[in-house]
Amino acid sequence: MNAQELKNFLADSPPSTVNLVIKKHFDALTDQQARYAHYISRAAFTGTRITLRQTSPESEPIFDFIIELYKSNNGDWKAVQKKAGVTDDDLKHFLEYSSQFLGNCGNYKGFGDSKFVPRCPEAAFDALAAVSPKAQEHYKATKGAIFSSNDSGIMHLGYTDEGHMTTYYPDSKGITKSDIVAISKFLGEKGLLPENTRLRKNSDGSFDLLIASAILEVPSAGGDIGKETEFEIDSGALKGHKIRLVYGDYAKEMKIIAEYHKKAAEDSADDNQKKMQLAYAKSFEEGSLEAFKDAQRHWIRDKGPMVESNIGFVETYRDPSGIRGEWEGFAATVNLERTRAFGALVNAAESMIPKLPWSKDFEKDKFLSPDFTSLEVLSFAGSGIPAGINIPNYDDIRQSEGFKNVSLGNVLSAKAPNEKIPFISEADLPIYQKYRDPAFEVQVGIHELLGHGTGKLLQETAPGVYNFDHTSPPISPLTNKPVTTYYKPGQTWGSVFGSIASSYEECRAECVAMALSCDFEILKIFGFGDGKVDIDGEAGDVLYAAYLSMARAGIASLELWDPKSRKWGQAHSQARFSILKCFLQSPEEFCRLDYKNEDLSDLTLKLDRSKILTAGRKAVEAYLQKLHIYKSTADVEAGTKFYNEMTEVEPVFWGEKIRNEVLRNKQPRKVFVQANTVLDEATGKIDGGP
Repeated sequence: MNAQELKNFLADSPPSTVNLVIKKHFDALTDQQARYAHYISRAAFTGTRITLRQTSPESEPIFDFIIELYKSNNGDWKAVQKKAGVTDDDLKHFLEYSSQFLGNCGNYKGFGDSKFVPRCPEAAFDALAAVSPKAQEHYKATKGAIFSSNDSGIMHLGYTDEGHMTTYYPDSKGITKSDIVAISKFLGEKGLLPENTRLRKNSDGSFDLLIASAILEVPSAGGDIGKETEFEIDSGALKGHKIRLVYGDYAKEMKIIAEYHKKAAEDSADDNQKKMQLAYAKSFEEGSLEAFKDAQRHWIRDKGPMVESNIGFVETYRDPSGIRGEWEGFAATVNLERTRAFGALVNAAESMIPKLPWSKDFEKDKFLSPDFTSLEVLSFAGSGIPAGINIPNYDDIRQSEGFKNVSLGNVLSAKAPNEKIPFISEADLPIYQKYRDPAFEVQVGIHELLGHGTGKLLQETAPGVYNFDHTSPPISPLTNKPVTTYYKPGQTWGSVFGSIASSYEECRAECVAMALSCDFEILKIFGFGDGKVDIDGEAGDVLYAAYLSMARAGIASLELWDPKSRKWGQAHSQARFSILKCFLQSPEEFCRLDYKNEDLSDLTLKLDRSKILTAGRKAVEAYLQKLHIYKSTADVEAGTKFYNEMTEVEPVFWGEKIRNEVLRNKQPRKVFVQANTVLDEATGKIDGGP
């Protein structure tokens, strides 16, 4: 990799560090609530080493190196610098790299999945490591991977047989994408869920499925599919190969995490919360995802708690096959004032859903009114912090029992100092700066509640049992003919659509947000306008800012597209790029790229505000309709082809010219400085710090 290419992988200088402000909200908790939050926070952060091991082989020793070097001189970095004999710039670049590493919980970006390397010479790290024998031991264990950048493929997460990095398939020389797909199909047929697993291919061609659990053997009462742990694959490309279930992945961490959940259960607000925490403990002890699903069921029923949380192997963005979950967990307090607005959105949901571009045949039989709360995050462990969450991700629970939405208020409001805003014209900048945060809150609310919360999967739920009229199937609005595809028994959205499922679903939810943010009744709920259509009033300003923000995000997303592998590094970015293409492809122009300079250095977006409610909404709804119907009917062939076309990056104009301008203007992503809590064992009180 030449110096010019390497520039795109250098650690941010300086990184954009932002405090996650929580004290006022945490201090309002009772002692019992504070302890409950503390134990969940401890459980979440105990999983840090899991997230590190899920990122790269070198991430855990890099973490230990940084922490040990800090401990060696009690955080006195000037003393470390003096002993190491490095320059001020060398120390600065080491600390900048370290903060970005800790913020991303690994040496690959949590948002983007690309590696970042220090800006200082390797000799500076060598000298710093020599200050402490323990630090040096950890540094040597990284095997030079902190700086290695010779192989451009390894600079991105992905399948190893495509030249990329992944540790979801550890010690697996020669494992291929087709191997992983075949094993996934076999596990699906057995009914074993994959989120808390990793897969290892052995030299003899057999496979080990590594299950995260505190115990090292199958539970005495049996695991999720019984006591059997060895199977022979009886069909397909891997016919005759053996697969073993191996318990005890991350055993040390899982044991500690389970104990924290048992302690949280003692400080639960009610019996349902207690059952939730004990179900988490059982899941993490025994490796049971059925127990985890029970925890999620109790979580859905935990309406309006003062302390909100969720934890486990949840989101599947970073696994190249899109089915294995990354460890994450959060504890947060509820912002009652902002929650009231989200409650009003929930109440309006049933009247909003019919405005979406599909018939009731492709919608849940009954909208299961969820909890929708605005949270102030105390702690969020994992590779990054989202702005909003809609879980659980299990469609059988979502369709029949419900789901929950949360908006993370102190994440949304966190501001980076001196933030530049490229691609927005001078004329639009005042409105954009004033209304982008309210617009984003509206977008997140609709995205989570009416995006992820809507839609029916047409299923054969058991042999010969259907959740739709199989004898007279619904008429597809795309073909005006009865649908011919649906989900077979045991199939899920993720198992059918595979690696594109996460990005595809994010795109569908974003399109719902773009379509329904045009509804002035929704804008009124969030405090803008009186519910009447007024594109030129304040509600119109919010809507305009929302469309500007999405278009700008579509351009900026190209930072996370790799021209060598032609691979997207982030699900949301891939989705937003496709929505920008949807805007630009509108038959009636309402959005265009404006520039005069050949190198596009003056590139800005031009949006015709007067056409958002007509051409804009129409374009988005046409795109959304296709995404939704293909998903609802399990039409993976048409859906994959369509989505790949919409996310395809033309290599010269988009992949080179515009991307170069994006890279020239790229801004550091926020690194959140989070709170820490300490338990006073004598008094049982929690110290939340200054």
